[in-house]
Amino acid sequence: MWNIVLYQPEKPANTGNIGRTCVAVGARLHLIEPVSFSLSDSHLKRAGMYHWKMLDVERYSDFEDFLNRNPHARIYPVETGGRCCYSRMKYEPDSFLLFGKESTGIPGQILDRFPDTSVRIPMKEGVISMNLSDCVSIILFEALRQNGFEGLI
Repeated sequence: MWNIVLYQPEKPANTGNIGRTCVAVGARLHLIEPVSFSLSDSHLKRAGMYHWKMLDVERYSDFEDFLNRNPHARIYPVETGGRCCYSRMKYEPDSFLLFGKESTGIPGQILDRFPDTSVRIPMKEGVISMNLSDCVSIILFEALRQNGFEGLI
């Protein structure tokens, strides 16, 4: 099972869209606190539609709690400062794709812990970032493609 990890998500609509994508491909969603909205937020539910009820979601008090509860996780942080272009990385099945909060991304002290697996999505110079739910889809579907879209029709 693929795992999408959102570090301190801020926008309920993004999280709802990401949750819907997770349900579509059978991925688990991991939310690292603080989450700046309620999981009953109307924007989250609207974006996630009826799929939210089918979502496998885990919550963590902080990043250390996440690491402690997933001690053997293969983590691929996705950040503009990632070392490798996402399409050149080899994604192993059952891995954890880590995305930072919308306003500031993944903190440097976390990103630095995964130098060999950090990835970036190429963008034009001067562009600060892309929409979080778009980034999740890009990376997740590349990982799925590399692994033959196993379990999907």
